[in-house]
Amino acid sequence: MTSLKDLTPKFRNVRLLLAREKGHPEGDREEGYDVLAPLTGEGRIDAEEWKSHRAACRVRRFRPDEEDLIGQLKRKPGGQWYFDYAEGDRDDEIGFHLGDERFVTGEYVSIERNGAMHTFQVARVERP
Repeated sequence: MTSLKDLTPKFRNVRLLLAREKGHPEGDREEGYDVLAPLTGEGRIDAEEWKSHRAACRVRRFRPDEEDLIGQLKRKPGGQWYFDYAEGDRDDEIGFHLGDERFVTGEYVSIERNGAMHTFQVARVERP
């Protein structure tokens, strides 16, 4: 289990909430992710810091009427970031250019789940 003493000052808790999309014209504040990851001063994922603290980089997916999924923020060879919840790749959720995205309140990021792309808005970024 990760404790606060294991984290460097670059770590942030990032809350992502489902943005407007078909079936959710107002978005959904009950569906999203909580991500614990190191960020650069510009709000991007700090890949070097991640390498040194992989086990601490966690994700929690929450959705109405479902149990939360707990996983890790991982990176494939070539640099593609994804959320991994269990052994194998069937449950992986791929971030669309997450390495280039800025995790700053109000910005948007896209995550592919079950073959469909969904957009999430960064609702908050705070120190753990």
